[in-house]
Amino acid sequence: MQIILYLLLLQGLMGAFDTIYHHELTVALPGKKAAQRELRLHAIRSSLYALVFAGLAWFEWHGLWLWGLASLILIEIVLTLCDFVEEDKSRLLPATERVTHTILAMNGGVLFGHWAISVAPIWASQSTSLQLVHYGLLSWVLSLFALGVGLSGIRDGFASFKLYKEAKIMSSNPFLSLSQQRILITGGTGFIGAALCEQLLDAGHSLCLLSRNPQATTIQFQSKVRAFALWEDLSAKEEFDAIINLAGSPVAGPRWSDARKKALLASRIGTTEALLGWLAKANHKPKVLINGSAIGYYGCRGDEPLDENAGTQNEFMSQLCSEWEAAACKAEAFGLRVVRLRLGLVFGPGGALPKLLLPFYLGLGGRMGDGLQVVSWIHRDDVLAVIAQAICNPQLSGAYNLSAPEAVSQAQFAKTAAGLLRRPHFFTTPAWLINTLAGEMGALFTKGQRVTPKRLLDAGYRFKYPDLQSALQAQIKGCH
Repeated sequence: MQIILYLLLLQGLMGAFDTIYHHELTVALPGKKAAQRELRLHAIRSSLYALVFAGLAWFEWHGLWLWGLASLILIEIVLTLCDFVEEDKSRLLPATERVTHTILAMNGGVLFGHWAISVAPIWASQSTSLQLVHYGLLSWVLSLFALGVGLSGIRDGFASFKLYKEAKIMSSNPFLSLSQQRILITGGTGFIGAALCEQLLDAGHSLCLLSRNPQATTIQFQSKVRAFALWEDLSAKEEFDAIINLAGSPVAGPRWSDARKKALLASRIGTTEALLGWLAKANHKPKVLINGSAIGYYGCRGDEPLDENAGTQNEFMSQLCSEWEAAACKAEAFGLRVVRLRLGLVFGPGGALPKLLLPFYLGLGGRMGDGLQVVSWIHRDDVLAVIAQAICNPQLSGAYNLSAPEAVSQAQFAKTAAGLLRRPHFFTTPAWLINTLAGEMGALFTKGQRVTPKRLLDAGYRFKYPDLQSALQAQIKGCH
């Protein structure tokens, strides 16, 4: 029995690695729309594994009880096979995850095979009883694993239900009113890009995506898009009505070393220049290029009101955005209407907002630094609606601030979030700690920008989420 328990312990360690490294950190599975069924399977499997861990750690299952345990194990095996099929249907697994799953399957086979041959016959021959046993420290460690895998199952169950509810919400699709469009998209698998592609596909438009991994992208969108990895693979004879350029590595991430800054510049400017290279050869020129940018264009300027006429600052984010926009503007030479969207912090299911709200859910929320820094934000639904208008409205051209009319201080954000969740908000994260950990990037969190969407308001755009209260309520309601 000791061998079986040690194999079970190894199974738990590898399963924890798979969940944390692959499902949470690598692919962020709980936030992916296509992963709803996979998460539901994970929730059931984790619940069964929790019973197996605890059951073998503390009990011997004699007589008829053995068949109950055997049934749990058999169901677990069947669900594992179903999970393998579902994963291959919904996403392309990285090599490390496939290797991990193979090792887990091999170890599980040895574990349950050894139990079935050496232990189960002995338990079956004894009178029916659930016999309490104790294997010392090993029983307690396996109990800890049972708790961990059980909590993981609950987390996946809630995530699956949340994705199910989001899929059922009948929100208006701003792309339904557009005539059939052929659209070339870069950055189509990110937080904004994925939702954009899903709504465009639902509205019947034709999409072609630049992707580092075309096979994974095709799987993600269930073979409804064309995907390519190199601009050389895109023929000059291709015809598109619009281009949406959202490509770019996440700005919030590793510290901004010189190498990281070069990578951020290359992911935006390099991609845009390569796009221009294809555009120069294209036989048919699209009508419009919609280019993503950010309010970082203006630099961190505290409480100073900033509309689209404000200039840049001598800061890296300002340099990054201004060079990206300058590259995009070169498309005007080919007769394209160029719309530059300067996005604030984008809220919605997935993205940054769930991470910002997590401390408040746990009762550990509060302000960052002095809390006076202004947060200029926008909901993803408004971003998509503006993109739809930018495609079809020839009057929209130039730079637009995509931020809600109500910018708030970070302390106001903390107070509103805590109030809606009925949690305290007295914790404070010192600015010096953020700046020490994040370096130059820390300014994104400790300094602010009061950005106003003047040109959008002048054009008559009406925000679906004009104030923080309504945006946070939509997020929190979707999580319950």
